[in-house]
Amino acid sequence: MKRSHIIAIVIIAVAIGIIVATAGDASTYVTFGQAKQMASEGNTTAIHVVGQLKKDSAGHVVGLENSIDKLSFSFVLVDDNKKEQQVLYNEPMPPDFLRSEKVVVIGGYQQDLFIAKKILLKCPSKYQEQKLDAGV
Repeated sequence: MKRSHIIAIVIIAVAIGIIVATAGDASTYVTFGQAKQMASEGNTTAIHVVGQLKKDSAGHVVGLENSIDKLSFSFVLVDDNKKEQQVLYNEPMPPDFLRSEKVVVIGGYQQDLFIAKKILLKCPSKYQEQKLDAGV
């Protein structure tokens, strides 16, 4: 076998190894019910829950509480099964948080409180193309 063939096989083996190793980190979105069950089973990996901020009829976020020093806050998130859950985030509020359509919280349960280690926001208005006037 030529030396170049051996090097190519080694490179392919390393690439396959990297893909297999990172596939274990891939996660799917779960509901709060599934997340709580995973936590009770001793799952210590970060759990991804997607939902919407609970808002009142005027469009204001319900259950939003900032800490006194503004370094953490909590809010109510409603998952896809319409289950409401109080979420605590020990970081300042991300920009555009209140305008987000969907929110992904990554973290886990501590007793009956979901502690988010990371928050991902989906703000569709940022990514939609602006409509141009027909007369331009």
